[in-house]
Amino acid sequence: MLQRMTMADNKKLSLSYLRFLNLLQAVREIPSFPALDPVEERLLNILASFWHAGTKITVLEAMNVSREISSTTVHRRLKTLRSKGLIDLLVDSADSRIKYVVATNQTEKYFATLGQALVQATQPK
Repeated sequence: MLQRMTMADNKKLSLSYLRFLNLLQAVREIPSFPALDPVEERLLNILASFWHAGTKITVLEAMNVSREISSTTVHRRLKTLRSKGLIDLLVDSADSRIKYVVATNQTEKYFATLGQALVQATQPK
């Protein structure tokens, strides 16, 4: 729901967004923060929307979540996200051929750090 904004509102929101981008860049430069390429970041954000909704997502479903990213590329990025500790695979209890993509503690820390940057960016100076 977007509403009409005054010029002052627009300026305030623009400054908040720019502060967020600056904070995000600073966070990305922290050595302990996981380095992600744009495809990994996009895929992790898409997966997070499923997790947030409480929806389980299989590897096969994950491979088809985006028209912009080929299934082969998604599969490769799932492997790199797993090696970086940002996702894990959980084998289905009824069918061992099915694996679910799940978040890890590191994933929670990753999004919490981004959330902190967002909150900080919206605080009045």
